[in-house]
Amino acid sequence: MKRKIIVSVAALVILGSATYLSWSYIAAWFAPGASTPAVSNSVEPKEPKATATPSGERKVLYWVDPMHPAYRSDKPGIAPDCGMQLVPVYADEAEELAKLPPGTVRLTAERQQLIGVKLGKVERRAVRKTIRAVARITYDETRIAHVHSKVDGWIEKVFVNYVGAPVRRGEPLFTLYSPELLATQQEFLIALKARRYLSDSPTKEVAAGTATLYQAAKKRLELWDMSDEQIRRLEETGEPEKEITFYSPHDGFVTERKAYEHQRVTTDMEIYTIADLSQVWAVADLYEYEAPLVSVGQKVLISVPSVPGQALQGKVSYIYPQLDPQTRTIKVRMDFLNPGLKLRPDMFATAEVEVNLGEQLVVPVDAVLDSGTQRYVFLAKGQGYFEPREVTLGPRSDGYFLVLSGLKVGDTVVTSANFLIDSESRLKQATAQMGSQHQH
Repeated sequence: MKRKIIVSVAALVILGSATYLSWSYIAAWFAPGASTPAVSNSVEPKEPKATATPSGERKVLYWVDPMHPAYRSDKPGIAPDCGMQLVPVYADEAEELAKLPPGTVRLTAERQQLIGVKLGKVERRAVRKTIRAVARITYDETRIAHVHSKVDGWIEKVFVNYVGAPVRRGEPLFTLYSPELLATQQEFLIALKARRYLSDSPTKEVAAGTATLYQAAKKRLELWDMSDEQIRRLEETGEPEKEITFYSPHDGFVTERKAYEHQRVTTDMEIYTIADLSQVWAVADLYEYEAPLVSVGQKVLISVPSVPGQALQGKVSYIYPQLDPQTRTIKVRMDFLNPGLKLRPDMFATAEVEVNLGEQLVVPVDAVLDSGTQRYVFLAKGQGYFEPREVTLGPRSDGYFLVLSGLKVGDTVVTSANFLIDSESRLKQATAQMGSQHQH
């Protein structure tokens, strides 16, 4: 029994010693100016050399706790708060760092390899950005016709009797009986007869009056949408038509219908709505940071699930002025020809706008750190020094940010492990501010 207890205690002692040594080893990598710490079986450190070093050796300014660099001491030893061995800060490093911008850190090649530092270049390159958005197909509002009657009356016959029916320009829609229109035809026939009989009158005023009356009656029929063919037929037959036929104003499909036989219609009633689908609109929602990259006239490609593998080309025709407060997006309208009616209203589609931004100064996306209030990168200055640099960036494209200010061509930036470098940089700045309060 005693033997088991002794073995257990020994195992705990060995495990505790290994844990301490591991943390000491890792922390020493990130200590300023420190090389790989030597592993010792003794908790107490060896007697350190004096600060005044012989010629050729580096001068030590002070010692710091590698886990809490705010703690400084003028002699080597063990940190009282965590038991870590203090590491030296050398004069040459401190003097060099003092000349560099705040937050600059120095990492040896070994420490860079340990944490996986990778570098990238700031360069100029041709940038093209593709903006993708979900779009909804809708009617071209400039190709929608509303059919009204300009006189009150009753519908006698209906030729297009369902919604969705295709119609051609000039195709009859319905016939209308209107007492007012019938009376106007009769007035026109009377004016026509008067002009024929009195056109040779010796009194010029009479001849001129009959001609004026004829033109006024004819104009009234035209304003009430009687066609030239209908008026010509009225002149030839001399008989007024009880029912006047109304025709489709252009090609399209009936989207709304209120025409039924024996129904009374008034001038404010919309009898038919006809939409031409040979050209349609697509309305897409772009985020507010994407909208400045799009302009009227740009080419657009659109694809729909019903026609896989095929894209239709159109162009941006209008950018709406208002922002949707709920989605924070701006609507962009695009025009598309619609052969074969591949695009149908209320379909969803994917729109792609390719923007050529030309040759731009760019930095890899992985190099940029975003604190929420500013964006910055770590600039490799050589000899292991890394300087934080605030940058102003433009749009993102193909793994790069456009650089508006803060960097120049040829600058080398950290693209991997920059979060670890940032942590040490911030810690050093905090240490510099609090170091005098913890001086021993």
